[in-house]
Amino acid sequence: MTTEIPSAATPSARGARTATAPTGGAIPADWITRLPKVDLHCHLIGTVRPSTFGELARREGLELPDTPERIFADINSLPPDPALYRNTVVPVPQGRSADEPAVSFSLFQASNWVVEVLRSADDLTRIVYEAFEDAHTSSNTRHLELFFDGVPEHLAGLGYAGSVEAYAEGIRLAERDFGMTGLMIAGIDRSRSGEEALARVREVVDNPHEYVAGIGLDNLETAGPPERFIDAYRLAGEAGLGRTAHSSEHAPSALNTITCLDDLGCDRIDHGYFVLEDSDVVNRVRDEQVVFTVASTTSRRSWRPWRRASIAAMIDAGLTVVPCSDDPGMFPTTLASEYRILADDLGVDADPLRAMALTGVHASWLPADAKQRLRDSVVAEIAALDGEFGLESD
Repeated sequence: MTTEIPSAATPSARGARTATAPTGGAIPADWITRLPKVDLHCHLIGTVRPSTFGELARREGLELPDTPERIFADINSLPPDPALYRNTVVPVPQGRSADEPAVSFSLFQASNWVVEVLRSADDLTRIVYEAFEDAHTSSNTRHLELFFDGVPEHLAGLGYAGSVEAYAEGIRLAERDFGMTGLMIAGIDRSRSGEEALARVREVVDNPHEYVAGIGLDNLETAGPPERFIDAYRLAGEAGLGRTAHSSEHAPSALNTITCLDDLGCDRIDHGYFVLEDSDVVNRVRDEQVVFTVASTTSRRSWRPWRRASIAAMIDAGLTVVPCSDDPGMFPTTLASEYRILADDLGVDADPLRAMALTGVHASWLPADAKQRLRDSVVAEIAALDGEFGLESD
């Protein structure tokens, strides 16, 4: 029997939920884990294993306030002024949550510590390879696109080209060992100036690399409006690079997403939860099938219920969402866990989960021939998986 998989261009690919979340594991957990997946929004530094961080910290003599495992487990970035988030469509929690640790570490602090102990090309290759290995082992991720940041001062000797080649070597080794594909996204720090962003993109454009497929605007959305980066994004578009941006994640407005689409020329949007604030924007992004990479798990623990409610509302509105892992080592989470939250907590059925996996292929920045090979492989793998579990698609 041939299993028909909804394409990314069909309404069914935009997801559907049951009226209430399933109970008792309506979709087998192992089916979700083994579903072939694509991760389009994952930050390299946020993938680093606590064991690797601990080993490198000991090597460099970095004194930490606790063990790496404890630090990562207790990451809890506190939200900004709650007054910014009153009367939103999906209510944003105004207080702290019950599961917050007694001592919290911010995502930025933990990330800075990790960057500090990366001291060589071999270190960069290692963390990329381990990111792919963990994605493959935990989630059956078939394709991974990793954000990477600018070169820190203590690695200036590598330069941009040297650091990118070190990252690329990690991908090559992972492709060989795990049968995956991978690409890199040059992160643009929105807390910096437009001129610095333009220089960053010029560096990418002047040093083309087969594994660097695009750029992405990151850091806290409230630190820099997207219109600051129009020139940088225009240059990226002229060079044929993919473009994405964190948007409508921290600023309670849909306007930034419209700016990212119309003025930055983004191919997809990372997060996007606050598009729900404007029904006209919801209608537009639904009709245009804009792809949103979404993560139910965030370092802001008090916001996790809001994230999940927002994703549920996006799915109910017919928006095209694709789960991502974001910072899996530091939250911690896995891509499989993100899919499982959709199924078990939000009531998303198996058909839209299949469609999300294929939409990830469609929205990836792979070349056309590689994308088609990946799609054919994912379709075949899902059909075999469904046959094994006795599941059928509508």
